Amino acid sequence: MLESILLTSTRIDTFIGLSPLTNASGFFFERGARLFLVTSRHVLINEPTGHFPDRIAIELHIDPENMAKSTGFSIPLYRDGAPLWRQGLDRAGAPDVAAIEIDRRALPKTASFRAFAPENIEPPGGGVEVGAQVLVVGFPLGFHDTLHHLPVARGAVIASSFGLRFGGQGYFLTDARTHRGASGARSAFVAARCQRTQCRSRRGARTELRLVRRHIDDADEPCLKLNIRSFRDSPRRRASP
Repeated sequence: MLESILLTSTRIDTFIGLSPLTNASGFFFERGARLFLVTSRHVLINEPTGHFPDRIAIELHIDPENMAKSTGFSIPLYRDGAPLWRQGLDRAGAPDVAAIEIDRRALPKTASFRAFAPENIEPPGGGVEVGAQVLVVGFPLGFHDTLHHLPVARGAVIASSFGLRFGGQGYFLTDARTHRGASGARSAFVAARCQRTQCRSRRGARTELRLVRRHIDDADEPCLKLNIRSFRDSPRRRASP
């Protein structure tokens, strides 16, 4: 039996034209009938490093009975020069969060994936304590199950108070061994008392998970190697060109 959490995540490849640039991680999130791909903003645009892709590609499973079958799905980042993705906002500054809507009508009819929903997001002060175990599911350094096109999960723990904004910023910390390519991966809370909410599949099936927060990137401290997670209260706005 395949763990449903592995189907919430997808590898992201960035391109400019036909030229490949970088790879990262992302996850599916739905609000009502609308479907989004969520990742780090710096995956889609990174001004300091001159990273300006014009499209991304993800991999979709197309046979729920055979995970080895998949297809690529290209998503443009701009239309008429205007960005199609949205970035997060926070009262303490812009977090490294971005989301782009996926047109469900353009997906293969047999596409098999799982998507988190608003009810899956753990609110600050929701009973998650420092030291609680979480999973970071993604594609570190591009590493994954190349036959079945599935991500890997790495263990982490909450490293700062989940209910407090660390240093007044819109995030808390986790302690995990992550690498480049895991940018955009999300963290799932492993509930000690099995009080878990559920995430929906494209076909309406449900699985038990709790979304804590999306992985953003390693902190700059080379010795601690702590990781930043954004809070949910960041409203979305369309990105500026």
